[in-house]
Amino acid sequence: MMLKVFLVEDESVVREALRDNIPWQQYGYRFVGEAGDGEMALPLIRKTVPDVLITDIKMPFMDGLALSHIVKSEYPDMKIIIISGYDDFDYARQAISEGVDEYLLKPITRRSLQKSLSDIREKIEAEQEQKNYVKKFQSEMQQYEQYALHSFFEKVFEGRLSAQELYEEAGKQGLDINASGYDLMLFGVQEDESREDLLRYFLRFPECMVFRWNMNTYGVLLMGDAKSLKERANTHLDYIKKTCEASGDQDWYVAAGTPVERFSQLSDCYRRVNHIYAYRYLTPEKHVLTEELAENASAVCEGGSFGGLDVNKVDPEIIRGFLNNGQRTEVDDFVGSYMQGLGEAVASRLFRDYLLLNIQFTAQAFMESIGCEQEEYLETVGADRIHEMVTGPDTMAEYVRTLLTEALRLRDEKQKTQGKKVLQNALDYIEANYMQTTLNLNEVARAIGMSPNYFSGLFSQEMKMTFVEYVTNKRMEQAKRLLKESDQSSAQIAAAVGYKDAHYFSFVFKKTVGVSPRDYRAKSQENTNRATRGIV
Repeated sequence: MMLKVFLVEDESVVREALRDNIPWQQYGYRFVGEAGDGEMALPLIRKTVPDVLITDIKMPFMDGLALSHIVKSEYPDMKIIIISGYDDFDYARQAISEGVDEYLLKPITRRSLQKSLSDIREKIEAEQEQKNYVKKFQSEMQQYEQYALHSFFEKVFEGRLSAQELYEEAGKQGLDINASGYDLMLFGVQEDESREDLLRYFLRFPECMVFRWNMNTYGVLLMGDAKSLKERANTHLDYIKKTCEASGDQDWYVAAGTPVERFSQLSDCYRRVNHIYAYRYLTPEKHVLTEELAENASAVCEGGSFGGLDVNKVDPEIIRGFLNNGQRTEVDDFVGSYMQGLGEAVASRLFRDYLLLNIQFTAQAFMESIGCEQEEYLETVGADRIHEMVTGPDTMAEYVRTLLTEALRLRDEKQKTQGKKVLQNALDYIEANYMQTTLNLNEVARAIGMSPNYFSGLFSQEMKMTFVEYVTNKRMEQAKRLLKESDQSSAQIAAAVGYKDAHYFSFVFKKTVGVSPRDYRAKSQENTNRATRGIV
């Protein structure tokens, strides 16, 4: 990597000698510009943005210290070498206060400048390596479905916390939620490739906070100027539509809420967008779910309303689709939208009886399909007392809620039992392979016969941490054991616990354990020696 260097020196003889006689490329640098004083240099520096600035300290119009002060404020990572004809501690002290990296006295020798350039190059490379490690670590830990982030938004959407508690909790999570406006989007995408594309897309925007909401749905918190949030939400909706349509995915849905000015109002925003999102079961042909759709009950069934007794419009697939993919938290919104779509037809006792039996039979068939006992389900929902409990539209809605809630409860219990067996297989696989550098979520999902997306959600839900967090913790525990019980080098231990790069292993170890591998080993040996002396 060639680093860019810019030279500022008011003595033309000195400037030309440095420019023409220093083998910049040999030292790993590319000379990109020069100027005779700070004032002339500043616009050129802004244009070329060099990695290293070499400047004289004493110049007319704008001296080297003033230039260094401006440059450091605009480009904190830029390295600065001050050259001076004054062997004065005050100059050196001021240079240090401005963040100058090297201070050289005239006359400048090739050897002294070469050493300074070499030292600065090493510093830049070390900082870049550290930035790369931080970026890689954050990318690995992000995983879009951090359990702590999910738990935080659960509290936010349920309105369980006061405004002060919300900001305190966000601070503990390291979340920057300060903005003049907020909006919320919910989306679900079946195709793995499209989903990964969308997750990467949203991660490009610092003002977007992506989190996994449930097994099939992701949420995006949009933050920023309240006036522009709606427009930005529409831009994101368009991108989701374009991505999913390009992939040929037929099973995707997205809904956006109405912007609010306070973070504490997000619970209201969530209730509204969740209500809109529930229409994906009622209007499966509509993928972008809107406020207008929710307000227009006739849009529930394309081609007409449920106002008459046309039972062909009461499609069992609507109920079956909800039982397959719905969540218990969505039952109220789903039933409300479903009943609204039926219109005045529910005033007819004959129609209500038919519809209830239709829903009940659909739920029974669903119970059978997932291996649950129908008798237990029918007894719990009081199927033999249906005529006593349902006397009108309101009691019908309440009974439909009971039918669906109980079906989802039994479904979730069944899935949890099956999920624990599958999860144990995954944990066994991780235990046997965590030391392999190639281990990843896709490999484990493939080994246990599950889609990566479903496995990722199941793992986070059951383990209360992401797959990467779990594997990293397991690797770090093994590394700590080896550091205490063996004399293997850090590089050997890195390879033994699944890291190709020993430096990255050390970075992750310090990030998660709090100290470097070397310091951890030294501390462990010190504790062992103290314990031994205590016994003796």
